[in-house]
Amino acid sequence: MDVSLDARNLTPNPFPSGKGNRSGERGKLSVAELGVVDYDHALAMQTATLAARIEGRVGDTLLMMEHPHVFTLGRGADEGFIVSNTGDVPIRRVSRGGQVTYHGPGQLIGYPILKLEGRDRDVTRYLRGLEAAMIDALAKFEIEAGRRDAMTGVWVGARKIASIGVGIRRWTTWHGFALNVSTDLSYFDSIVPCGIEGCRMTSVCEITNRAVSMREFAEVMRESFARVFKYDEIFSVGPAQIMPASQLMAGDG
Repeated sequence: MDVSLDARNLTPNPFPSGKGNRSGERGKLSVAELGVVDYDHALAMQTATLAARIEGRVGDTLLMMEHPHVFTLGRGADEGFIVSNTGDVPIRRVSRGGQVTYHGPGQLIGYPILKLEGRDRDVTRYLRGLEAAMIDALAKFEIEAGRRDAMTGVWVGARKIASIGVGIRRWTTWHGFALNVSTDLSYFDSIVPCGIEGCRMTSVCEITNRAVSMREFAEVMRESFARVFKYDEIFSVGPAQIMPASQLMAGDG
């Protein structure tokens, strides 16, 4: 169900980000680990948080969650890259960059809502930062990940483990990254991931050959994100601190 909400009703983040110090640190980052969230509801949550961040009513915030099965298409993405959809997975076209991707259970989604200032007003720099944060987190699980020339995202050998598709409005970021932890990779067979012919996906569990929980990986990811983007403090916030309880119910079903 589509969600419409008034961003003015967003509960203020109780931990607003500081301006950082002369060493380049950004100050405080609020992290909300939200569990499984319907894609439409998550998009409404992002939109509200983005508006509040632009207006200075909240600080920098990282929303982390999983989605039920959904295919998403970026701005101008080619629908022909969805080659089959036998599972009747919902399809959403959104205002991020990039082509088609899949989201589903077992995949860690990160939506950073950050205000880029000074030399950080550089889209390429921001994308490389997202990649670096994921590469750093994967290294903690003894996974040697890296980049590929002219291809945004993170790879382990010939297989892709994480995708990025971002939006920036008034130098404030939204949308973000998707990293396969214990994802059912068969769903990627229905698409041409990121529009890259022959692209094969992998996951943390496939590479390590052990069960890795979302909680375990998310804990490492938040620390890596804060380190790469130079936040000196991290605060955990709950769903009620991101949106009022009445709006949290709006996307259910």
